[in-house]
Amino acid sequence: MSILDRSFAARWKAAVSGFALLAAAAAPLAAQISYGGRPHWDVALEAWPVHDFGTVDRGALAAEDAVTDAYKQAPWRFGVEHAADFGTERGGVWSVESGAPVWRAVVRCPGALGISLRFDRFAVPKGGQVFVWAIDRSGFLGAFDHRSMKPSGGLAVGLLAGEELVVEYRGPRGTAQDAVELHIDQVVHGYRGLESAPAAAEAAEDRGPYGTSGACNINVNCPEGALWATEKRSVALILEGGFAACSGALVNNTANDGTPYFLTANHCLGNPGNWVYVFNHESATCAGSTGPTNNTVSGGALVANNGGSDFALILLDETPPAAYNVQYAGWDASGALPLNATGIHHPSGDVKKICFDEDGPTQGNQGGAAVWYISEWEAGVTEGGSSGSPLFDPNHRIIGQLYGGYAACAGSVNNGQADWYGRFNVSWNTGNTAATRLRDWLDPSNSGVTAIDGWPDGAVSYANDGAVGITGLPDNVVCGAGTITPSVTLTNFGTELLTSATLTWSLNGAPPVEVAWSGSLAQFAAVSVALPEMTLADGVNTLDVALTAANGQTDENGANNLASAEISAFAGPTFTYQLVLTLDDYGSETTWQVRRLGQIIYTGGPYQDDLGGTQVVVDLCLEDGCYILEVEDSWGDGMCCEYGNGGWQLLGPDGVSVATGGTFTDSETEQFCTPEVGVFEGGAEGSSFSVVPNPTSGVFRVDGDLPVGAVLELLDAAGRVVARGVGRTFDLGGMPAGVYVVRVAGTGQVARVLLDR
Repeated sequence: MSILDRSFAARWKAAVSGFALLAAAAAPLAAQISYGGRPHWDVALEAWPVHDFGTVDRGALAAEDAVTDAYKQAPWRFGVEHAADFGTERGGVWSVESGAPVWRAVVRCPGALGISLRFDRFAVPKGGQVFVWAIDRSGFLGAFDHRSMKPSGGLAVGLLAGEELVVEYRGPRGTAQDAVELHIDQVVHGYRGLESAPAAAEAAEDRGPYGTSGACNINVNCPEGALWATEKRSVALILEGGFAACSGALVNNTANDGTPYFLTANHCLGNPGNWVYVFNHESATCAGSTGPTNNTVSGGALVANNGGSDFALILLDETPPAAYNVQYAGWDASGALPLNATGIHHPSGDVKKICFDEDGPTQGNQGGAAVWYISEWEAGVTEGGSSGSPLFDPNHRIIGQLYGGYAACAGSVNNGQADWYGRFNVSWNTGNTAATRLRDWLDPSNSGVTAIDGWPDGAVSYANDGAVGITGLPDNVVCGAGTITPSVTLTNFGTELLTSATLTWSLNGAPPVEVAWSGSLAQFAAVSVALPEMTLADGVNTLDVALTAANGQTDENGANNLASAEISAFAGPTFTYQLVLTLDDYGSETTWQVRRLGQIIYTGGPYQDDLGGTQVVVDLCLEDGCYILEVEDSWGDGMCCEYGNGGWQLLGPDGVSVATGGTFTDSETEQFCTPEVGVFEGGAEGSSFSVVPNPTSGVFRVDGDLPVGAVLELLDAAGRVVARGVGRTFDLGGMPAGVYVVRVAGTGQVARVLLDR
């Protein structure tokens, strides 16, 4: 039987109906990122509009599945996709409950094991909540709110067990019905699941909610996968409508900043904005085909793809939360031939599996794509649904993603056939634009690095591998002629016992000072090594620390041998201000900064949500000068007052309020100066004019009553006249940032203006 080409998935989906997310049991579930609360399902069931999508022809579906299940490029079908057309404008019922507008509609799929939905329009006002709940109240999804809105405008909602569910929207009290726009364009009837197994006794053990793979597959948590416990956390199952479409993996970038880039195959592409990405769907043991289904992210945007190596890079709409404990896999773009290779994947939509090629792949070409060719798996295998999954080299770095192949199970063993993976090194620099290659995204600083380990956990084990970090530093600016006494955290990531290490430290580029350590550190153990007291210079200080030897020899992994930190200090007279923030209900939208002459001195936020009324007090140590406080709200509705009575207050050294705020849209700024400078907001005391805007980024004007023919002078901080004339507009565009004085010649009237870029 010949292998199908890369367009198989698209052609097959056009020919037959799709499938849905299924549940292994009718239990309360929470899928994708939601924002708390519970549906208002304590109301009596009423005659809400019912959208009934009827039964499905299981016999015909089984006949189709018998053909397509054999093909690797074919996505694994487990539900039927139905076109839908209803939402808050039509197809539901509105009511008012406790002053809040409520909309509900019922979805019915007789005989379904589970139902999923897709909103092609999802626009919810702040304070509104959407839930999807089983009509028997056995489980629900949500709340989804304004934070669930996607750049694509839609939202794919994951699995809910059962054959009848309620879609519910509850708006903020007093809001109009047209404040929300919800429209459902797809409903998926899940038909393959537990009852498809030969017997009920086998079902719980042998079938998963999204599909079942062949008996020769190896669960990732079998003993064979023990060394891959870090990398497995990067791999996810891709669900699209009613298909367990493909697999893929989060990938690291050279900034090590957790940008959620997700690598899969080009031939898997449909609309990534409608995909649901399921992480940690794995059996906890070496047996079984059930695992968590609630670690999901909805939606993503395609940033690069190319058929020349069959890759696609997706930027997920949301960063997987810390609770998912994901890993961003490392990669190698050198093209070096690996001695062996390992695949981690979701065959046929099943729980996560692992396979091993002990004699290593070779380079080749398949279907016009540059590939790694695996002649035969020595343990485990891949299947349909594995497409797009990562291939790792012995250093635990991704070198490709699954394109296709003949490999499959033949009973309890694999069939000895070949697979091929698109080559990462070709994907790295193929094509002429960022949209056709990986390097622009995974090496944003254009560092030229061609291989990195995973993040946040390193992927490779070395015998001698010490790592250093700097601790004991002040959180904020050090006031006065300050000193610090930092420490070095020395960690042993190597497999050998670490008994000695040589460290060096240097402050502000001074000659390195050597520090010797000896002791006994097992793998992953850490110890704090004290450094001497250091006197800081005025301004920004840089502390560099290095590990130069481990166990009396060169450390095998230089990637974690250096650490650097910056510490700001004000050596002259200082003043202590306080910023008091009162959070609203959405602290995650609030950020702030204090800057001077374009340099950010302090910054804070975002904060947690649902902490309305909580006060955050920040001490600000400031040297003599003028500053700008800027408070921002990412949603554009300020800190007060619709969603909590939040706000901010700036207190001076004497504890007296300097400024307050909180009612704004995107942001508001406040200029203030320490007492020694004495710059007034507009005009100086006794002056009849003011300066607008102040602070300024260049051009400003003088407003107020001035004598006819009055001459205005502009002085710099040294008292030198830098401009003079009878006009009322000045342009500081070519001047250095700082404080300037506007003076009416021959009088005592002055006003100060701050130039800030």
